[in-house]
Amino acid sequence: MKKLTFILVALITFSMSAQKKKNGVVYDKHPGILLIEAFNKAYVDADVEKLSSMMDDDFKAYNALSSNKDQKGTPKNNFIGQSKWWNTNVDYFKITQDKPAYPDAIEYKGDQTWVQTWERIYGVHKQTGVEFDMPVHRLYRLNKDATKIISVMDYSDSSNYMRAWDAWPGNDRKNGEIYINHENINTVRKLMYAFLNNDGEKAYSYFDENAVIEDINEPETLTLEQGKERDKVIFSDWTLDALDESGYPDYLEYDWRESKVVQSWWNMRMTNNKTAKKIVLKVLFMDDFNDDGKITKRYMYYNGSLLK
Repeated sequence: MKKLTFILVALITFSMSAQKKKNGVVYDKHPGILLIEAFNKAYVDADVEKLSSMMDDDFKAYNALSSNKDQKGTPKNNFIGQSKWWNTNVDYFKITQDKPAYPDAIEYKGDQTWVQTWERIYGVHKQTGVEFDMPVHRLYRLNKDATKIISVMDYSDSSNYMRAWDAWPGNDRKNGEIYINHENINTVRKLMYAFLNNDGEKAYSYFDENAVIEDINEPETLTLEQGKERDKVIFSDWTLDALDESGYPDYLEYDWRESKVVQSWWNMRMTNNKTAKKIVLKVLFMDDFNDDGKITKRYMYYNGSLLK
């Protein structure tokens, strides 16, 4: 039996080793890594001469996430132009290592050297105030002696670029309509006054069964059931004496993502059941609605320290 076990282990070990084939060496310290660090600094500084000296004449940058099968890539001069744009149009521009990741240099068989990096691009667009704060993964192909960059494969999120474009001065556009009277506003009023009259069952009936609650005073998002338990604790310590609408609610029906939101401001007049202390708790509610008129998410903003 022992002999059979030994043979099986030997066969498995041989099988696993037979599936491996070395195709190069990975380095955490390499002249190519130093080249990319200098390249990024020159890119941030828009040091055109230095950038050009580190790029092959046939340099191309590719959007690795593009589905365009005929992608030609960004040539050297255009890539340098992008550096100028960032330097001119973005405040606080920087490219940093996205820790805890670190760059690797890989020397493949067949005289191919690549450097892969995990970085973070940061800056604030001067014209629109849009913040760029995005991770980017890049693969740099280098020449044989690691002194020139031949190509770059860029994996990054382009949504920030679109936000900056949408916010560009002159691109003003509407994003839906605001209502001063609407059935969803009526729903919020009904549930608030149900709470005032100790009718929790009716109040919670206006929520979708899978609704969640974001309370600025809670470290995590609450499910509807967790919200009910939290409310039991609050109303065991405090009595809600009166409710005053502060100003008036707005119902916002957005075009973007077809969001439906009621925002309302309330003065909740409360008395502590033990000390008889009276407070006015000012609360902002933002309630997301679905197409069935049910609340799917409630945001709550108030000073929770007043309830302690």
